[in-house]
Amino acid sequence: MRKVPEVTAIFWAIKIASTGMGETTSDYFVRLIDPVVAVACGALALVIALAIQFSVRRYLPWAYWLAVVMVSVFGTMAADVLHIGLGVPYLISTGMFAVALAGILLAWFLTEGTLSIHSIASRRREAFYWATVLATFALGTAVGDLTATTLNLGYLASGALFLLVIAVPAVAHWSGRANPVVTFWFAYIVTRPLGASLADWAGLPHERGGLGWGTGPVSAALGVLIVVLVGLLSVARRATDALEPSTE
Repeated sequence: MRKVPEVTAIFWAIKIASTGMGETTSDYFVRLIDPVVAVACGALALVIALAIQFSVRRYLPWAYWLAVVMVSVFGTMAADVLHIGLGVPYLISTGMFAVALAGILLAWFLTEGTLSIHSIASRRREAFYWATVLATFALGTAVGDLTATTLNLGYLASGALFLLVIAVPAVAHWSGRANPVVTFWFAYIVTRPLGASLADWAGLPHERGGLGWGTGPVSAALGVLIVVLVGLLSVARRATDALEPSTE
């Protein structure tokens, strides 16, 4: 049975909120506690979330979006470790993550013959899917930081830039003239730097080009929004299941 949600407006709203939450949550914890401990805890939480997601037999909103949020947090940490911990420039890390993402997508397509999320009904396809998701989050983090800091656009201007970029696959999809799989993954990748740039703009201090609301409060607010939206999806899911005929 399919393990991923339908692509709706709520899907994109939660996706963008999760990208922003991952960015600010990562920043908050690596400053609150020892960065090595924070990364280790993020990795452990990601493993637990993915174990839950792989253990369920069908799509469950809370399990799926918990995994997405933890991928967002750890994907941010992975990109930041390369730049802050190892000194890799964002331009280089962006290229590295882009190559990694392309390699995963190529392996997925050559193995399964499709990249459609509507075909995620086996463990192997689910593994390819989550590997792709993790790579998109790491890539998006690096791209967002590249435009905001290396190219000196700042976080608000970067957010506006990616808002324009994400309109490209949206218009192409609505026109019906583009491959839906291509437009989906294009938009999915861009949501990461879009949400992260706007969350950074809201949470970071004034001297770094932000509004100074704090990464902790921004993470909490986005977390509440995600919980509310996932709750709505869960209620709708239960209503749908109640209307489906029993197969037992």
